[in-house]
Amino acid sequence: MRKIFAALALAFAAFVSASPALADERPVYTAPFSSVGVGGYDVVAYFTDGRPVRGTTQFRATHQNVEYRFASAEHLAAFQANPARYLPQYGGYCAWAVSQGYTASANPNNWRIVDGKLYLNYNTEIQRRWEQDIPGHVRNANTNWPRVLSR
Repeated sequence: MRKIFAALALAFAAFVSASPALADERPVYTAPFSSVGVGGYDVVAYFTDGRPVRGTTQFRATHQNVEYRFASAEHLAAFQANPARYLPQYGGYCAWAVSQGYTASANPNNWRIVDGKLYLNYNTEIQRRWEQDIPGHVRNANTNWPRVLSR
């Protein structure tokens, strides 16, 4: 048993050390071991319903290797017609964190549409910080994005 464990540990160490790209963030945030964007929430619903709505696997689309889920066939069709209109800024990472020069996950319940764009934040406290100077934070985040992915 020790030999098996030692062999697995060595194999894992070799894999990690041979893969420097693992240190880079993915361009679109998904939870660890998942390929679902925005935690499975319907990105179109933020614009049409004015609130976060869970999507279903019945209505889903893959865009840039990330699965997005929708609450209805209409929302799916709207997304497929123009994904860029609905996708969250900064790949769905926390907008405030990107404005500060790093990445952090975002909570789909902490959101805001500004100038027709969807922004997500880590939690309510962070969203309050972001809302204190949205134009300044957007300007900083736009400057930092996508460079923050390789930090």
